[in-house]
Amino acid sequence: MTIRRLTAAGAAALVLALGATACGSDGGSGTKDGGTSGSAAAPASASAPSADVPKASGSITVFAAASLKETFTDLGKKFEAANPGAKVTFNFGGSSSLATSINSGAPADVFAAASPATMKTVTDAGGAAGEPKTFVRNTLTIAVPQGNPKHLAGLADLAAPGVKVALCAKEVPCGAAALTALKAAGVNLTPVTLEQDVKGALTKVELGEVDASLVYRTDVRADAGKIDGVDFPEAAQAVNDYPIAALAKAPNKDGAAAFVAYVRSPEAQQVLTAAGFQAP
Repeated sequence: MTIRRLTAAGAAALVLALGATACGSDGGSGTKDGGTSGSAAAPASASAPSADVPKASGSITVFAAASLKETFTDLGKKFEAANPGAKVTFNFGGSSSLATSINSGAPADVFAAASPATMKTVTDAGGAAGEPKTFVRNTLTIAVPQGNPKHLAGLADLAAPGVKVALCAKEVPCGAAALTALKAAGVNLTPVTLEQDVKGALTKVELGEVDASLVYRTDVRADAGKIDGVDFPEAAQAVNDYPIAALAKAPNKDGAAAFVAYVRSPEAQQVLTAAGFQAP
């Protein structure tokens, strides 16, 4: 009697197991995420946005921080490829000047800033359609000519006699972050120039006009082969969050929403983190 009950139970379990196997083997997958057993799922293509990213058409104008130039240019092309009826136009510059332009009525659909403070000037003026979302973070490094001829090893070296330094203006996110890092290190220095965006500070190093500048790590990576970067510990105290928002007066509201959704999608995040940005 007992043996028969156990045998019946075993048969029932076998039927259930076979049923589960049949359901789980749809498409030849042996893992929960649909990948091949024993290997990670292949990453999604950055040129094909997820199904939950809305489609777009028409012209979309994006005002974006200068430090986003390389990655956003790439993302713009991928976005257009996935949305044949869309055309993305970028205006890159210092976040503070872009915010001023938006508040002055410049036609734009999306704003991607390099700090919450600059985004706040737009949201306080009622310029954002909804709550801005942080999509990446960035940290500073010391940009130096190739080979680091001055042998700079940290922020204290920037204040040494004869060292010429370029900084971003304090109103610009990279300038505000630089001041925070210098204060954390207890370093006082007088830069030879104050630039209106991070690319301007970087160019001074490329041209040999200064010995160093404080820029984002992503900018140094984008300029690999031309300049070198020197990391410093105080950078951890001056991390910049990058918020993005569709604008309230966007001429192409649907296009703005679609581009913001794409920038925050896993596909776009792969491009951004590969360039050195940190996930939020």
